[in-house]
Amino acid sequence: MTDRLSPESSPTAKPSLPPRPAVELQRRGELRVEKFLDAATEVFNEKGYQAARLSDIVKRAGGSMATLYRAFGDKVGLVHALMERSIDNFGRGLDELAQSTLPPEQALEEAAYLMVEEILTPSRIACHRVVISEGMRLPELRDWFQAHGIEPMEARLSRYFRRETDAGRLYLEDPERSAHLFYMMVIGGVILRSTNGRMSPDDIPRAKQQARLAVRLFVAGALPRS
Repeated sequence: MTDRLSPESSPTAKPSLPPRPAVELQRRGELRVEKFLDAATEVFNEKGYQAARLSDIVKRAGGSMATLYRAFGDKVGLVHALMERSIDNFGRGLDELAQSTLPPEQALEEAAYLMVEEILTPSRIACHRVVISEGMRLPELRDWFQAHGIEPMEARLSRYFRRETDAGRLYLEDPERSAHLFYMMVIGGVILRSTNGRMSPDDIPRAKQQARLAVRLFVAGALPRS
């Protein structure tokens, strides 16, 4: 699903971060990296970015501090890797939406359910907490996540909206802005509540009910006028 990470054609280059160390990892090393990321997700969600210590992550994951530094460079590099994995795992809903032949009201509802499930994964919650709490202090991480994680998703949804508008199944004057509004209606509140601790993966059924209502409200305003 390279579409999520591909730069959109734009005269302005996307924000970049220093590349993580190029490390030749054997299979055992790759498994260790995944354990570091899983442990980092837990520690960041429990303690927050500022209070989380790399030693806490190493203790929980096993391995050594030297291996962690070799794989990620530092704490920022670890968060960067966590964001990359989260972005790579996000988008099943959009994949299915792009291929769907269902009427928009059904296709968007199914996509919204998958979006909610993905937004409420522990790794995505950890990423949002870092972006929101550390955005002023670490603007390079915030801007990278926006450029590589959020904007490509909105671009993919806007292409779907344009396709359905061209086919006469929806009526949207501005598919690009409509994509942003759709996201805010469906998952904006979920992101806010999961970031501040008022929602967790246990709340997926309730979040899906809210998503269904949001989709129906959105579609009611987007269906073609007779």
